[in-house]
Amino acid sequence: MTTGTAHAHRSLSPGRRAWQRFRRNRLGYWSLVLFVALVLVSLFAELVSNDRPLIVRYQGQTYFPMWQDYPEKTFGGDFNTSTDYLDPFIRERITTGGNWAIYAPNPYGPKTLNYFAREPNPSKPTWDNLLGTDDRGRDQLAQLIYGFRVSVLFALALTAVGVVLGVVAGAVQGFFGGKTDLAFQRFIEIWGSMPELYLLIIFSAVFAPSLALLLVLLSLFGWMGLSDYVRAEFLRNRQLDYVRAARALGVSNWQIILRHVLPNSLTPVVTFLPFRMSGAILALTSLDFLGLGVPPGTPSLGELLSQGKNNIDAWWISLSTFAVLVVTLLLLTFMGDALRDALDPRKADQDPVAAPKGSR
Repeated sequence: MTTGTAHAHRSLSPGRRAWQRFRRNRLGYWSLVLFVALVLVSLFAELVSNDRPLIVRYQGQTYFPMWQDYPEKTFGGDFNTSTDYLDPFIRERITTGGNWAIYAPNPYGPKTLNYFAREPNPSKPTWDNLLGTDDRGRDQLAQLIYGFRVSVLFALALTAVGVVLGVVAGAVQGFFGGKTDLAFQRFIEIWGSMPELYLLIIFSAVFAPSLALLLVLLSLFGWMGLSDYVRAEFLRNRQLDYVRAARALGVSNWQIILRHVLPNSLTPVVTFLPFRMSGAILALTSLDFLGLGVPPGTPSLGELLSQGKNNIDAWWISLSTFAVLVVTLLLLTFMGDALRDALDPRKADQDPVAAPKGSR
């Protein structure tokens, strides 16, 4: 490596150098790419798996069934009820005689019942239902796509709330120390000893199940583990020279926390993000499996696992759901390992690019 290249690398910000170390971990980098691709597909699930056509051209008129509901009479049916676009009669009307329709690659939604399946439910994988159907006749592939989206969005929300609460609690404990730290530690010990599962069961019996309720209940306990790491970082960083210099200049405590100590204490927060997301996905899946999670009818990986347990012969339900969970958790684990290595200061000192040997 030339001297100019080494100097250019040393001139990069610490964040850019950490990103370069992350990219050199091929397993972690491609896990990130694949995970982001899966999340984007799930965010646009209506374009991938939907029982309504994206566009219909019928008798010179253009219709958009995915965004607007049309009665069956619009397409030559007999009733004013919503159109069932999987009905063979309706399909023939909108795809023949110069008419055409563009369907999603998987023509089933998360709540679509396949009334025209050739086998009793749950039915095996066929060309109509690539991963089969569940015990209610819903398409398994659609359930997995929408269930994955629910799990990931819930995990992101729970992680964000837990990070905010954990960082605030840990920052206050670590920066002020003394009686403040002691009081917080006693509160965490008492709060952490509360039976979380029992509280979930009680609240599930009192209130209607919802994702918002689950988010609030899990957030009440999910911040404590992270606060310990942030507290330790603040206890270490508050004794450094730049913090003492800021205090000598009369900078307020909150300005020191936000501008100086917090940016240098976020390494454990960023490192644990993928692991916290995987824990949130497992928590939601476990609660759904026990019947304490999302409202009935909501696509759920935990509910699919419960169906697989209740229908042992329907191997495609358990196998496909287990595969989605394993792949998701593996991708997050590989990302977390790569992120931990990229932010590890000991490995940064051993970076062959940052400290080139034999430069000339």
